[in-house]
Amino acid sequence: MNHQNLPHPQGVGIAVQDLKKRLGPNQALDGVTLNFQAGLMHGLIGPEGAGKTTLLRTLLQLLKPNSGTILYEDEGKATPFTDLRPSIAYMPQQQSLYADLSIGEHLEFFKELYSIPEAEYQQKSEELLKITRLDKFIDRPAGNLSGGMYKKLGLMCSLLRSPRVLLLDEPTNGVDPISRREFWDLLYRLADQKILIIIATAYLDEAERCAQVHLIESGRTLAEGEPRELLKLEGVPNFDALFIARSKRKEGPHATHT
Repeated sequence: MNHQNLPHPQGVGIAVQDLKKRLGPNQALDGVTLNFQAGLMHGLIGPEGAGKTTLLRTLLQLLKPNSGTILYEDEGKATPFTDLRPSIAYMPQQQSLYADLSIGEHLEFFKELYSIPEAEYQQKSEELLKITRLDKFIDRPAGNLSGGMYKKLGLMCSLLRSPRVLLLDEPTNGVDPISRREFWDLLYRLADQKILIIIATAYLDEAERCAQVHLIESGRTLAEGEPRELLKLEGVPNFDALFIARSKRKEGPHATHT
């Protein structure tokens, strides 16, 4: 899977320029500039309080920035957000599923919510149940699922209407290592479909799983690019060392971010 060498944009891309956002007394985003190239899996990497959730919600226009610009492109052409909104799926960090509804009932609920035609729904739901390996648990209530299975159900509900952009806020946080690996296997399948995926995570070891990574801290951009190239440029063996090296170059204290 070598999407970073695509000669032309395919699908939806997002460019963020000097984005600033205050949340109460905190400068949550402090001049973030990032480029999310179409058709790739992007890792938005940073510790708790780096501004990851604020950035995702701003990209969705759930929050309005105080300054800066967000440019949305479709096949390389500037496109209004309103035209793309139906094609964007968002999986928040705190998934709001219904504990008493089964896996199957959740899928039926989102079918009605998204007004998905029956034939399309049957094909998509069967496909998602198979690749998540949740087909044997279709009658199990969400409240009785393991952490990993719960995350998979949330992802299925997000994917049911075949989005072109997928924003994931720390989807592997708090799940066991096996479930993390299985979740990433699902994301690789999606990346092969040239969906723009932006996955926010505090796990530095997940940076190397992405085609492009974007390191942020205290609402500011530390680095972005292809993982191996960034490590080579800095002359470090892993992203723990890279993050430390780039963080030390920052000047002046910064407020806590969300």
